[in-house]
Amino acid sequence: MEFQNKTMVVTGAAGIFGGWIARYFAERGARLCLSDVRMDALEKRAADLELDAATTLLHATELTDDSSMLALVGLVREAWGAPDILVNNAGIYTRFDLLDMAFEDWDRVMGINLRAPFVLSREMAKLMIAEKRAGSIINISSGAARKMNLGSVPYCLSKTALERLSKGFALELAHHGIRVNVVEPGFAPGSEVSALSEAYVANMLANIPLGRASGPQDAPSAIAYLCSDAAAFITGAVLSVDGGNSIGTYRRPEPAAAT
Repeated sequence: MEFQNKTMVVTGAAGIFGGWIARYFAERGARLCLSDVRMDALEKRAADLELDAATTLLHATELTDDSSMLALVGLVREAWGAPDILVNNAGIYTRFDLLDMAFEDWDRVMGINLRAPFVLSREMAKLMIAEKRAGSIINISSGAARKMNLGSVPYCLSKTALERLSKGFALELAHHGIRVNVVEPGFAPGSEVSALSEAYVANMLANIPLGRASGPQDAPSAIAYLCSDAAAFITGAVLSVDGGNSIGTYRRPEPAAAT
């Protein structure tokens, strides 16, 4: 129970990674504030995880609406004073050609993937500073931060900028004892928000050197490490937990022919 009585905010908590993160930390004693855009999805998540209603916060947050994000911050302040951990997990993956992409679609990608982590990191950090709490902020990025992908350039740009933003926060918050790091999870098929075709999933899996998709323990255990005392001297780091997918182009060798 290494996170016993630690308080933690997770955005995108109704999604696949958000659910894995919430389960991992709940099993280790953390008190959770789960945020997502739909309250019914959050209530289902809390029920599935059998979370204690007396110690669990739920907030339906629209990450493109400042007043909604500030309401989330206010909920945390009233309940806990400040969180010990913030995980900016929410994000959207879209496929648009730059020449065809509507301005409002661009704004939504950048708003959710970049501006929302900026706003929430800043406001939650202010709570940590006021409470003199040496907290930890984790931003969830992607190997796409380091490689442009045709058809998803805005997503790649948003993740590249998020990683640079994280390093900037790491510098500015270091003297407060607040550490800011990045985790790049591996590919996990099955997102309800960003539906993926069977062909796309098969192609992605074929390019992962360690031969499988990300599982329920992979990204959460990396996040837990970065939030733990074992990582007390780590800030501004980017940790890839993707089975080697972001190393470079890879094709699994064909089986040797029988002789």
